[in-house]
Amino acid sequence: MQNSQLSQRSRIYLACVFVGFSLSLSASVADPVHPTALQPELHTILSTGATVAGEPIRYPSDGPPLITAVEISFEPGQQTGWHTHPVPLFGYMLEGELTVDYGEKGQRIYRKGDALVEAMNTAHNGRNMGQSTAKILAVFIGRDGLKGSVSASPAGR
Repeated sequence: MQNSQLSQRSRIYLACVFVGFSLSLSASVADPVHPTALQPELHTILSTGATVAGEPIRYPSDGPPLITAVEISFEPGQQTGWHTHPVPLFGYMLEGELTVDYGEKGQRIYRKGDALVEAMNTAHNGRNMGQSTAKILAVFIGRDGLKGSVSASPAGR
């Protein structure tokens, strides 16, 4: 009987070791960079410390933080008007294309899927020059009581 109990304990012990080894092996083989059926795929769309105009990103720190996300739709021919941003603005083009005039710093065309950190101190004007609606997701990273956009004079050439 004693040999039978020892044998049964040995089998349980070996089964536990095998299960533990199998679990640790499957965890060590999993590749954290490539998704599995249970993990989402990650795709970085933007990583920067500067705006599109080359300005360093500066966050307002003199009040309670406030993040505001808006979807802006531009019909063909519509424009933003000349303006600046006193806070960082992350933009992601959802549809269409938008042409932004930065004065002396030139023009850029942003198309569906493009991401940017908009100019802060450089006056600019965005216009839909295309034939279809342009939509952009704009995320203002500011503070309570501070506007995300301020009217400005047209930028010089």
